Amino acid sequence: MNPSISRTDFIEKAEAMILEHISEEQFGVSELAEAMNMSRSNLLRKIKKDTQLSASQFIRQVRLVRSMELLKQNTLTVSEVSYQVGFGNTSYFIKCFREQYGFSPGELGKRSPADENKVDQTSLLNRYKWHILTIVVLIVLIGTVVLLRKESSVRVKNQLEKSIAVLPFKNESSDTLNLYFVNGLMESTLNNLQKIGDLRVISRTSVEKYRETNRSIPEIAEELQVNYLVEGSGQRVGDQVLLNIQLIEAATDQPIWGEQYNREVGDVFALQNEVARKIADAIEAIVTPAEMNQIEKIPTENLVAYDYYLQALDPYYTRTREGLEKAIPLFEKAIENDEQFALAYANVAISYYFLDAYQKEKHYTEQINKFADKALLYDSKLAESLIAKALYYIQIGEYPLAVPHLEKALEYNPNSAAVVQMLADIYARVIPNTGKYLEYALKGIQLDIAADDSIARSYNYLHLSNALVQNGFADEAVTYINKSLEYSPENYYAPLLKAFIQYAKDGNIDLTKRLLIAEWRKDTTRLDILQEVAKIYYYQEDFDSAFHYYEIFVEAREKDGLDIYPQEDVKIAWVYQQQGRTDQARKFFNAYADYCETDQSIYKSASTAVKYAYEGKVDAAIDQLKVFATQDNYQYWIVLFMELDPLIKPLKKRPEFDGIMQKIEKRFWDSHNQLEKLLDEKGLI
Repeated sequence: MNPSISRTDFIEKAEAMILEHISEEQFGVSELAEAMNMSRSNLLRKIKKDTQLSASQFIRQVRLVRSMELLKQNTLTVSEVSYQVGFGNTSYFIKCFREQYGFSPGELGKRSPADENKVDQTSLLNRYKWHILTIVVLIVLIGTVVLLRKESSVRVKNQLEKSIAVLPFKNESSDTLNLYFVNGLMESTLNNLQKIGDLRVISRTSVEKYRETNRSIPEIAEELQVNYLVEGSGQRVGDQVLLNIQLIEAATDQPIWGEQYNREVGDVFALQNEVARKIADAIEAIVTPAEMNQIEKIPTENLVAYDYYLQALDPYYTRTREGLEKAIPLFEKAIENDEQFALAYANVAISYYFLDAYQKEKHYTEQINKFADKALLYDSKLAESLIAKALYYIQIGEYPLAVPHLEKALEYNPNSAAVVQMLADIYARVIPNTGKYLEYALKGIQLDIAADDSIARSYNYLHLSNALVQNGFADEAVTYINKSLEYSPENYYAPLLKAFIQYAKDGNIDLTKRLLIAEWRKDTTRLDILQEVAKIYYYQEDFDSAFHYYEIFVEAREKDGLDIYPQEDVKIAWVYQQQGRTDQARKFFNAYADYCETDQSIYKSASTAVKYAYEGKVDAAIDQLKVFATQDNYQYWIVLFMELDPLIKPLKKRPEFDGIMQKIEKRFWDSHNQLEKLLDEKGLI
């Protein structure tokens, strides 16, 4: 490796392990952790400590250093070296090589030793300026190191250890009817801690699996990737609440704070708030005044209303129709006893949304809106009130109106896995923004890291893999698409995404086509895969084969009255035009023109450029491409597939075309690099 990186035994062992698997493009962070017999989180921390690089950056650097050695031997082509060091995509290898050394692999043989030495020194200075800066800072700090050591230690400790999970509380009473009350104490502890932005608090769905478990505290902490766990047990005896609670440091498996409480039921809210404050103090978490106001907020003064609310929580969290139908009347009983109980109103609205969620015909839109508005009326700064109103807007398809409500909810509850997942989905599908999609998908994995439902975990990893590849992180996407399939081999969408991730890595369009066709033949009703197969043939200008698949797609779409994939109508029009089906082609093109008119996404100018290209209006198409070249956060597929589009071919004859495409590609990779740095700083990648 490089002399600028600390040559610890650990780094040398990690480097040797990577070199042993250097040609395996799928050998990434998870594989290195397994080979080193370490958890992924410990590997990330140790590499970061010794190199100041993320684990993926470290692996990439080992590959690139080896590539330089191979290129200097002058016996292999750039493409051959690329594959030998584990880069499936040669263009991506060239990009990474240029960033590492300041020149492309092809320029290596043309450089004089003096030039090479000059560039190597410059690139070393740029790449390892953190190391030089560290030395300078250490020299400056020598005189004050004793005074600052304690403060620095605390700061590092806080950075590494502010992650926590609240385990299900145990009911110590023989009366099982007390269980809902004990669960309510656990729920309130979790909710209060989730309001602290300085903490990472694992979701309820991830901790629920440990309700009945024989796993040790270190084992649970390792699975959840947290440094603290909260354990509790309690019971209600008449008007008395008995609660035993302790905060355990995972590294030592020792309590660092614990207390026994014996309070009257009327003091339950003060008890909940006190527990949250003492846990935060023990972890040395920063709690802002606004967060403290949220924690100290009392949901209701009416204990009868609160009791009904607690009874509703267990069936409410099942998210099943039976559970929701049981929860709604209990929440409504709570509202009858306190007509200003905002949290109960919000949960009724959310319950109605989930009753309707998978129904083609919606039945509860009016109820969702009514109860959400009541929740906002009585507490507009409650995260659940904002979520309820956002779900109403999602219900009626007004996604842009849902986003500010969800983002505001995240301000009041920065650890809400549900809000994070909704935002990830919106930015993936209806308001395309690849950067935000990736950020929320990564955060969602952190908060919901061990959901008991393997299917849910599979789809969480699917989302993350999709977000990664859309932003050009193809290596990382492979890791998570494989995890998605590990948790649910029957995942409906994972094989489709995996085929395109493979293309992002190796650029082999024939392999992609074979994978898609094989997947479609397993279920020929899959219109999503069907139109992708047709599209690949379209890109290859095999219009006869494209027509074969598009015809099946069009027939099925029209038969079922489906309004899907309107952005593909221009390709269908072109294929039908090549087959002499002029009238049908005109119909599809007109539908596509209507789509371009109503498109409000960042892709509007790119879509319009294709429309003009179809019409032979090359100048207008070039102008629209210039507009698109100023956009940000577009998907990697634009970079990979735009120039393959047969409709774009006439534009390539214009002298400015290459410059526009270079600008689009450069803008994408600049955004990719900025995003990588940002996510690395946030500890999300």
